[in-house]
Amino acid sequence: MSDLATHVLSRRSFLLTSAGFAIAVAFGARPEPAASAGPFKPNAWVAIGEDDIITIMSPACEMGQGIMTTLPLLIAEDLDADWSKVRVVQSPDDAKVYGNPGFNGVLTTVASAATRGYYEKMRLTGAQTRKVLLVNAAEAWNVPVGELSTEPGVVVHVRSGRRIRYGEIAKNATVPDPLPETSKSDLKPLAQCRYIGQDVPRIDIAAKVNGSAVYGSDITLPNTLYAAVLHPPVQSEKPEQIDDSAAKAIKGIVAVVPLPTGVGVIGETVEATMKAKATLKVAWSNTAQPRAYTSAKILEDYRAIAGDWGQKGAEMVKKGDATAAFAGAARVVAADFLADHVAHVCMEPLCATAVVTGDAAEVWASNQSPTEIKELCAHALHTVEEKVKINTPLLGGGFGRRTDGEEVVEAVLLAKTMPGRPIKVVWSREDDIRNDKWRPLSAQRIEVALDASATIIGWRHRVVAESYLARALPGVFQKIGGRDPVSAGGGDFKYAVPAHLVEYVRARRGFEVGAWRGVGPGYTKFAVETVIDEVAALKGVDPVAFRLDLLQHEPRAAAVVQAAAQMADWARTREGRGLGIAYSDALGSHTAAVVEVSLDRASGEIKAHNVWVAVDAGIAVQPKNIVAQIEGAAIFGLGAALTERINVENGEVKESNLHDYRVQRMSDVPPIEVKVISTDNPPTGIGEAGVAPIAPAIANAVARLTDGRRLRHLPMLPERVKKALA
Repeated sequence: MSDLATHVLSRRSFLLTSAGFAIAVAFGARPEPAASAGPFKPNAWVAIGEDDIITIMSPACEMGQGIMTTLPLLIAEDLDADWSKVRVVQSPDDAKVYGNPGFNGVLTTVASAATRGYYEKMRLTGAQTRKVLLVNAAEAWNVPVGELSTEPGVVVHVRSGRRIRYGEIAKNATVPDPLPETSKSDLKPLAQCRYIGQDVPRIDIAAKVNGSAVYGSDITLPNTLYAAVLHPPVQSEKPEQIDDSAAKAIKGIVAVVPLPTGVGVIGETVEATMKAKATLKVAWSNTAQPRAYTSAKILEDYRAIAGDWGQKGAEMVKKGDATAAFAGAARVVAADFLADHVAHVCMEPLCATAVVTGDAAEVWASNQSPTEIKELCAHALHTVEEKVKINTPLLGGGFGRRTDGEEVVEAVLLAKTMPGRPIKVVWSREDDIRNDKWRPLSAQRIEVALDASATIIGWRHRVVAESYLARALPGVFQKIGGRDPVSAGGGDFKYAVPAHLVEYVRARRGFEVGAWRGVGPGYTKFAVETVIDEVAALKGVDPVAFRLDLLQHEPRAAAVVQAAAQMADWARTREGRGLGIAYSDALGSHTAAVVEVSLDRASGEIKAHNVWVAVDAGIAVQPKNIVAQIEGAAIFGLGAALTERINVENGEVKESNLHDYRVQRMSDVPPIEVKVISTDNPPTGIGEAGVAPIAPAIANAVARLTDGRRLRHLPMLPERVKKALA
């Protein structure tokens, strides 16, 4: 992810985003053309009605993270809009206009990059639009623009006492030529902001509560046919022979269609297609490599690679001379770490609706990346992207899963067989779990060089996993030299270590993997932070004090560590319980977590009783929403730490639904307390930031309860705990 560019809105850039403005389907509406919000559309982001209603585009995909409030709020702030009169709609799929400036202009919602990517652009857009209104008011009153000011939704001329509502200006407003340039100096100081830093109610909640919110699963167009897809038992295999006689005999079945990813069944009802799918008899191609994939064996294979420094890896981090540090070490601490696959289990299983007419297609799908989905559909239909339209309803969870688009490609390919007829593909929960793109299986080796006083003088870390980036963005993967900040990110840290080397080894074993909430840092920070604790114990130093010593040059990092420890009352002993701490700088945010656990030695079960998290994500645009995101991420972290795993045996996934893929239940989740430390730094990623420190904090708490017994395999299942205690 590149650093955010500094934007200056000129006439050219402003008018570029003025072309082709259209009000999109609002999140609470059905898929039909929406009425114009008013005659004045100064740019592609804002429309101002004569009734004072201001419609603002939201470019990011709303999957429960509150971004549909946060980004329009930024425009409203510097526009000086009356938030009670703001309406928000999802932007069209035009990346040239709505793409994320911090993500190379791609229209996508991934990597916790929405707020940090759009922050400056959205604020500048608001300030620019405000200036347009001021110019129009000045012309109407024949006064200098410099004499005008604004209040929410109103332009004010103090000298004459005149006031005019934005809606009144909109009646006769024009876009001035030339446009007044707008730069960062025109943005409100944070101390003067009305909305940034305040807890503004999220605009999507009411519709979600009353049931009017529209998700991809809710889309039903006139004359819709439904489809289910039978996927192969082993990833990437294809149908070679199909016996569909029983399926076609089921009432309501219209067609059975071979697909590159399986066999599609089209019918008049979801129930009929699911029933027919179950009757299909298919001979699948036999692909040797995926059928040899057994995750437990692959992990041991990966472990051997991680420990073999003779195998060259791609350098993720290189600071100082690690080789020399180890050559002069008085002692070396070494540890291996393993992490199983985990699934996304979005609340809303994958689904998509498509209509194909000739070489053009329109799609309705809860997705995280309209740019990528558009490309996939165009490729599947052998057409150009300009002939594919992507509509993005609300997402019932994403976490990286809704960037891949298999269900959308299935929908357009099936719709191609029924020109002009909407086809809605619906995945079952079993489809969703068994055909997921899971978080990578990984093995790691960390070695720490210590001098005679047990001070860290060198650190080297190898991460072995399949690459997400090589599959999703192969050109980028090659361009950056085989590094993968998705599958292997998080090995870098803020600790003062003079020599630091992190290598990534891509180990291809025939299974595709995906982005998952927090991805690499979910296991790399587990390794880093447990080793930090181990070195602290070796030195006989308190883990909090040890981290603070290593973070003396990083005051923001030290502040969250101190805050989390204070929240947990770190120094107080608990009968039968232990505290563990961990720190993470993933997603650019400073996050520290303390977890209080107990351990049943007989069963090996770990129970979390309390979680305390302190986070500094720069400017806290919406503090309460940050709390909500950290809470959700912490629950993800608990699941991945204690219960969640996907087992693959001979290429086949063993888990199928929530009875055997154990996510956290309400009874599992302890109280979670979050402290948001807002600073004047640019906003950083928050949606995934709370995942990484949870697992190492738990492992460190167990180590303190058991005189240093270390847990190094995620999830920390009871049988693994008992083995470590034996």
